[in-house]
Amino acid sequence: MAFFLIVLVTIINHVAFKGSKLLITLFAIDLGANPLEIGVVFAMYSVFPVFLSVYAGKVSDRLGFRAPMLFGSVGLVAGLTLPFAMPQLSSLYLSATLIGMCYIFYTVSVQHLVGSFGEGPARTRNYSLFSLGIGLTALLGPTTAGFAIDLVGHRATYALLALFPLVPIAMLAFFSRIVPRPEAHRTDRREHRVMDLVANVPLRRTLIASATIETGLELVNFLLPIYGHSIGLSASQIGVLLGAFALALLAVRTVMPALVRRSSEERVLSVSLFAAALTLLAFPGVADFTLLLAMAFLLGLGLGCGAPVSLVLAYNRAPAGRSGEAIGLRQTVNKAIEMLMPIIFGSLSTAFGMIPVFWLDALMLAYGGALMRGDARNKIKSGQPPSAG
Repeated sequence: MAFFLIVLVTIINHVAFKGSKLLITLFAIDLGANPLEIGVVFAMYSVFPVFLSVYAGKVSDRLGFRAPMLFGSVGLVAGLTLPFAMPQLSSLYLSATLIGMCYIFYTVSVQHLVGSFGEGPARTRNYSLFSLGIGLTALLGPTTAGFAIDLVGHRATYALLALFPLVPIAMLAFFSRIVPRPEAHRTDRREHRVMDLVANVPLRRTLIASATIETGLELVNFLLPIYGHSIGLSASQIGVLLGAFALALLAVRTVMPALVRRSSEERVLSVSLFAAALTLLAFPGVADFTLLLAMAFLLGLGLGCGAPVSLVLAYNRAPAGRSGEAIGLRQTVNKAIEMLMPIIFGSLSTAFGMIPVFWLDALMLAYGGALMRGDARNKIKSGQPPSAG
């Protein structure tokens, strides 16, 4: 029961978080920002998480899950309230910065918490169910924000989204038993260095693959709304487009545990990344809304397994007692990508158009797929069972 309550709390929080990413892009456009400026605004979500993710993991290893989750929820409310109080471009920079700085503590802690609920196949199943919840927010967040923008405007939509995290805050504050305490590990934490994790070759390859996945997700979150706006789609249509992507995430994550059982985490991740790369090669230049829906769905099928599988691999490949730190390191890498990619994508699309951006990201995803394909082969050669998750 506690596991499902945690998933529910996270869904409520993440609807607001996901919705804010579409909202901040379209509000920045409405305020006259160009793609590069929008990229910088979007990147502010990830500036502080680059430096705080590992620390957030250490906090969850040492102090438990509830306090950092509560801190992140409160910060999310504060960040969403800012643009409502000050509807100007500068407040969007502050909002994204505050949300990113605080919410990373919630993200790392809840991912660590989910991994602690079981071992082996149970852990894979739990991460799959958790990722289904996150996938649902990728549907509900953008569609809620898109329709709300068309109905009540950008400023009021921020006020609407700020109401969502109040429920998790109340549950975490007054029903503390839904969050179990972490298992104690007797290790000398003075010997723990981040570079020890980086030197762990299997973990490092997981981090690289996770980074390539994040480039694809950032392209969807950041560039797709700009691309949709450039071809004349309404906010509602862009929200539905992102909703189609999210539906595919839900579909593929539903069958992910079965796919892993029949093969391995590495092979599933490899095939997924190659499929996403092929879809991105064909994506730019399509202007028909129906075709865009189909391609967004295909892209979601390709990227859908990425987050849960890379989480399982990061947790499984971490040293004992340092799983939270390893997940924090994964978030550091991902947030660095989230910080850099919008700026890079915005600069390239401003200078050369959007086609080179889509194709560059296809190459990155293909590289991640090749990396995991090599790990899958090595796993077979070493005689390991099909799935260690």
